[in-house]
Amino acid sequence: MAKCDEGYLCSVCGGDVENITQSDLYLRFVIGMVDPELLHAQPEKHIRCNPTLAQFIVAEDFEPVIVDDDFAKSKLDPEHVKEREDLVSRGWARLKEIPSLGEVSILEFPLPEAIEKMKSRES
Repeated sequence: MAKCDEGYLCSVCGGDVENITQSDLYLRFVIGMVDPELLHAQPEKHIRCNPTLAQFIVAEDFEPVIVDDDFAKSKLDPEHVKEREDLVSRGWARLKEIPSLGEVSILEFPLPEAIEKMKSRES
């Protein structure tokens, strides 16, 4: 997505990841799973093409993703699921805000705790 927000092909389905709000890569970046220095080197995919992460988005405007394997949230510790749902759902909300932010640094995209995590790695 970095290429002027043009979109990239999904490494799972091959379809175009048309914008940042469909981007698993940027969702993972926003929640602190991808270091900004490695963003350009990571494969892109649609959020829904990463069901293991997408299942944790709980939002009215996001159709739930059900995972049926060992990584299904129904098989995980309920406290972990609650924490993960909170983080990933807030990341989803932040991702949808980004297009309306205007000209801001990519380093301002992540959630506050992810920015703090980045800063602590720098020191």
